[in-house]
Amino acid sequence: MVLRFLLLPITGPLMGVTWLGEKILEHASTEIDDKENLSKQLLALQLAFDMGEIPEEEFEIQEEALLLAILEAEEEECDRTQE
Repeated sequence: MVLRFLLLPITGPLMGVTWLGEKILEHASTEIDDKENLSKQLLALQLAFDMGEIPEEEFEIQEEALLLAILEAEEEECDRTQE
């Protein structure tokens, strides 16, 4: 415990950088997961439509909503990379 306290000026910044890197990775993983989840939902919707489980107009409404959500996620990602 005493040794940890004495080494804090050295290890403190390193721990801060490590924490910051973990937060960035967590945020990026969440964004990737969101886009993947939307793509999976779109695929499941297409499969349900192909199997005749949902009518065509229901499919079109849900498909449009999912495609707009995917486009919005991609635009947000593009905006973040330009900043």
